Amino acid sequence: MIASVRGTVLAVRLDSAVVEVGGVGMLVHATPATLAQLRHGQEAVLHTSLVVREDSLTLFGFADDDEREAFEVVQTVSGVGPRLALAMLAVHTPDGLRRAVADEDLKALERVPGIGRKGAQRIVLELKDRLGAPSPVAPAGGGGAPPEVAASDRRQQVVDALVGLGWNPRVADEAVANVLADTEGALAADDVPAVLRAALRGLGGARG
Repeated sequence: MIASVRGTVLAVRLDSAVVEVGGVGMLVHATPATLAQLRHGQEAVLHTSLVVREDSLTLFGFADDDEREAFEVVQTVSGVGPRLALAMLAVHTPDGLRRAVADEDLKALERVPGIGRKGAQRIVLELKDRLGAPSPVAPAGGGGAPPEVAASDRRQQVVDALVGLGWNPRVADEAVANVLADTEGALAADDVPAVLRAALRGLGGARG
């Protein structure tokens, strides 16, 4: 089991990074939020989970141990593999997942690409006593403000991910704003993977 890697970041891609460890470049798959914290040429430490298959060894990396533990726990749900587990953590923080499960918030889980109503119900049922309790938050008096704050945080994650991939903050922010304006609500600001991909398509090969 490879529990962590420390080394120089050789490359940062859309869904993965290459980290040099002992002269070997290790491909590590990660969420946009984790990748946004990496910088080419700088040292990084990632908490990792190694997924072993008959024909492959795939390494997944996380900014902290809480993310890694959530990644491993959600895979105990029938039908949830490592790619879907990573997508869940791209859309929700570990505590966001705990809250969605605790509140039986199926709509929050359905925002993850690849999870439908039945899948969300299964996740709630099977993770109810495994994922742990969410951290205390301010009293939820109304439904408006907290989702807006969460959406704003997710939008910034996309901007940070683009900066990590080489664009300057102004260009990245404009690209995300253009995506959200052009789609006219078809893409939610908190749908990190979809907004990130759309922003990259819009930017093409340009660097700002």
